[in-house]
Amino acid sequence: MQNSMTLRFSALSENESFARAAAGAFLARLDPTMGELAEIKTAVSEAVTNAIVHGYGGDGTRFVELTVSIEGRVAVVSVSDEGKGIADVAKAREPFFTTEPGTERSGMGFTVMEAFMDTLEVSSQQGRGTTVTMSRAIAGK
Repeated sequence: MQNSMTLRFSALSENESFARAAAGAFLARLDPTMGELAEIKTAVSEAVTNAIVHGYGGDGTRFVELTVSIEGRVAVVSVSDEGKGIADVAKAREPFFTTEPGTERSGMGFTVMEAFMDTLEVSSQQGRGTTVTMSRAIAGK
């Protein structure tokens, strides 16, 4: 059985914590460990932040969409934007790669997502946006 929810929110940095909390609250029914929940919420934060900062450049007039599904004991999270897109997904997934050198951006977003989730897929088209889909099996308590 699958259960899912979708949220659409303004691409504002203050909404990152909302997305993180909403994903965590939705997944609570699986009774994840604190570690599992913290790691999933961190991956959600990274994906949402990428959409806001890199997809839209902080333009709060556009939207980010978060979908969280439960498939058995697997959490599936998708974060989508309709922003700039990524010219070279393989390059963007390399540790420490950033399009904003000299800023506080570390270029570790995709690396963190990969470390905390079982799967990570990135689909992107320049000028049309990006979708990041991640999954993680929940062992629970």
